[in-house]
Amino acid sequence: MITVPRSLDEILASADRLADRFEAYEPAPGDRDAVDPMTALWLAAARRATAERDLAAAVVDARRAGVPWKTVGEIVGTSGEAARQRYGRHAAR
Repeated sequence: MITVPRSLDEILASADRLADRFEAYEPAPGDRDAVDPMTALWLAAARRATAERDLAAAVVDARRAGVPWKTVGEIVGTSGEAARQRYGRHAAR
């Protein structure tokens, strides 16, 4: 059973225990190639979220530099109107 730390001291102690486990971990030869499917899915979703944030920031920069929506759309693989609908709220800030 996992117990959730409730105080700052418990959180810090738990963090120290996890750090100790991490530092002492020695992977088995097959561990490097074996990734749990749920972990792979989570990592892929995290990479996609990061890429989407980077893309939105790049669209904002491009729009501030005067790049038209049509060109933005061509670069991201859609129409200019679809790009404006998807990223326009970011660019308006």
